[in-house]
Amino acid sequence: MAAQWLLLLLFVLAGGGGVVQVEGQLDNLGFISIDCGLPENAAGYVDSATKLRFISDASFIHSGTNHNMSAEYITPSMGRSWHNVRSFAAGARNCYTLRSLVGGLKYLIRATFMYGNYDGLNRSPLFDLHVGVNYWSTVNISDANTPAIYEVITVVPGGSLQVCLVNTGSGTPFISSLSLRPFKNGLYPMANATQGLVLVSRVNFGPSDGVVVRFPDDPHDRIWMPLSKPTEWSEISTTKKVQNMNVDSFEAPSAVMQTAITPINDTSPIEFSWDAQPNVNDPSPGYICVLHLSELQILSGNAVRQFYITVNGQFWDPRGFTPQYLYTNAAYNTDPNHQFHQYNVSLNATANSTLPPILNALEVFSVLSTTGITTAPSDVSAMTAVRDKYQLVKKDWMGDPCLPKNFAWKGLGCSYAVSSPAIVTGLNLSSSGLSGNMSPFFASLKGLQYLDLSRNNLTGTIPNNLSQLPALTLIDLTGNNLSGSIPSGLLKRIKDGSLTLRLVYDKHPHFPRVRTFKLYSNIIKIDQYHLLIFILSFVRYGNNPNICSDGNSCQILEKKKSSMVAIYVTVPIVAVAVMVGCLVSKGATSNNLMPRNRTSSVHRSLQVNNRRFTYNELVAVTSGFQRVIGQGGFGKVYDGFLEDGTQVAVKLLSESSDQGVPEFLAEAQILAKIHHKNLVSLIGYCKDREYMALVYEYMSEGALHEHLRGTKLHATCYGVVLVEIVTGQPHIPNDPEPTGIILWVRRRLVSGNIEGIVDARMCGDHDVNSVWKVTDTALKCTSQTPEERPTMTNVVALLKECLELEAAHVVSNAGYYTTESGANPNSNAI
Repeated sequence: MAAQWLLLLLFVLAGGGGVVQVEGQLDNLGFISIDCGLPENAAGYVDSATKLRFISDASFIHSGTNHNMSAEYITPSMGRSWHNVRSFAAGARNCYTLRSLVGGLKYLIRATFMYGNYDGLNRSPLFDLHVGVNYWSTVNISDANTPAIYEVITVVPGGSLQVCLVNTGSGTPFISSLSLRPFKNGLYPMANATQGLVLVSRVNFGPSDGVVVRFPDDPHDRIWMPLSKPTEWSEISTTKKVQNMNVDSFEAPSAVMQTAITPINDTSPIEFSWDAQPNVNDPSPGYICVLHLSELQILSGNAVRQFYITVNGQFWDPRGFTPQYLYTNAAYNTDPNHQFHQYNVSLNATANSTLPPILNALEVFSVLSTTGITTAPSDVSAMTAVRDKYQLVKKDWMGDPCLPKNFAWKGLGCSYAVSSPAIVTGLNLSSSGLSGNMSPFFASLKGLQYLDLSRNNLTGTIPNNLSQLPALTLIDLTGNNLSGSIPSGLLKRIKDGSLTLRLVYDKHPHFPRVRTFKLYSNIIKIDQYHLLIFILSFVRYGNNPNICSDGNSCQILEKKKSSMVAIYVTVPIVAVAVMVGCLVSKGATSNNLMPRNRTSSVHRSLQVNNRRFTYNELVAVTSGFQRVIGQGGFGKVYDGFLEDGTQVAVKLLSESSDQGVPEFLAEAQILAKIHHKNLVSLIGYCKDREYMALVYEYMSEGALHEHLRGTKLHATCYGVVLVEIVTGQPHIPNDPEPTGIILWVRRRLVSGNIEGIVDARMCGDHDVNSVWKVTDTALKCTSQTPEERPTMTNVVALLKECLELEAAHVVSNAGYYTTESGANPNSNAI
């Protein structure tokens, strides 16, 4: 039966058309008729056979390329919609979106295909069709000149529907045309919200003229293929109209019902069969068979036409069936049959019948499960609006955003439940080329927890409606050109610790750079490679130069100790060298603690609320500045103890400091306002006459470079430290005998296996390319030839690339943050 269906499709090729300009998607019948591959600037046209209007597919899809069939396969009688195709060499899933539909209504969807060697390869493809998130069928193109038609009747849940072509690795998907026809909800009652009907065969029995019945003879534009077997069946017909019943579940057209067949031998049955077609997506397909019946002859005297209908020997109705004169009747199974490899249908006359059985038309469907969970409609609308605003189709953002899982949009994190729609919980659009203002539709993602819009060119202000997302814990706006204030709603969320807002500032007058970071011991316990990546995250330079330009609109009140970080400030590039242990001395610093002569106006500029110390108090706290524990651009740092025994660090501005008073004051002011677990807390300050000092909490874990085995050397030392970080090995590993770390690494990399040197504590949670790049950079730093060693600027640039690779590795693991990747979305660690 299926083979006959495909062969008879050749009759559908006839038809041409005059040209007409067509706009919009639906015509006045609610039909959509799309010529796939028709150029965008081409006018629509009216098909001469059906009088239906066809339009270009350009407004329905934004991927794929147009092609014409090879001229040798085009005939004068061929319908215009077969002349060209759209093919999809790129992307695993490419989807058409049919809009302006009525949610809850039934629709017939028809897709047609004719290869016609459009690509010159003479290689017929095999690919899948999806309707929404559900598998529809596998398109199997047998040769270049045989057309194929695939239909499904389905209930559309919302105002739009997507039809997707899925590349399964067996050739490039393509399509010739795509059509949609609305059905009354009472038609085909077997199609409902949980199952659709995929057409196997639709046959009009009896006519010998080869005419295909469709619109306008069938108002629903079903395609009825003619079928006759003169050696087995007698044909009967009428010119009278065959009426539909008042409540008709199928509304078979009169043009189809006016012909029928009966067996030549009155005692013989009418028989037909089809084979089950199991596949990976549906290993046990179920089938629905609909027999359309009408009596076309006036029966005289005691003539009776009554027959049984059986499927594989099982009676549909043991009472028998008698069709009504010139009225459409239908016999069908409401529950799909699953258990057979082949289905044999037989119409046999009953013992009381004086006439043989009759059959006017037939439809066979396989049942399509449509219970696949979709993304929440509100999230679909929001993500579609975001996609369209920023033109993100090239990111393969087509079809349902979250489902099927293997086709989820890149950069999305989704939450899946067994029986409820998926919701978008994470959105990573970092480095996606976004421009313009921030879309208000981000705030329509009610389950959103993480929003990363960093490294784009967004302008305008930050929308306050983001503060209304209850699950949102992180917003990263690093590296944009945003302006204005941080909205009050977001400031409130930051203050109560429920939200982290990331804004990276570079040379901003109101948020100077801060260089001193507190690193808790639990952070230091991680492997050193990931600690390096942690450090590099501080060197992501951003813009947003006009955020908080009034100087007051972004002040964040002091929060509880458990509060999330509100804003973090980048470390200058040179700080990387400081943190990983390759500090380069800026020159000798005088031990002279005598203060400079500074004006009183400078003194008045320091306005903080922390404790104010006198110079004499600091002398007592530090025991006369006895123990030096550090030194920086501002001067030396001394160990001290407060009256209650609290250990502190006292930074005293030196006469010979290479940093100015404004920078010193700026550090005090920013630390007084911003609190973060990776910033040391400012306990107090001193501005006693000419003396200026800052009092910090004491860092018991010591300097970061001590944990990274750093030394104050040149790039060669830097390379050695990087190798120690990657390998977790000491400067001279004892494996199997004492060997320099660089030689130890080079020997093990001869085989090309980077995993052979990686610190085992990373447990495989790293990007291999990132580790290779760090190692290669380190080895270049240790080159015997000075000219081959990169500059520190180049080193930092290379390490930033490594950071990007690690960030991508985290995203690719699960679309966004995952516990397996080691990222803690609820942590305020930067």
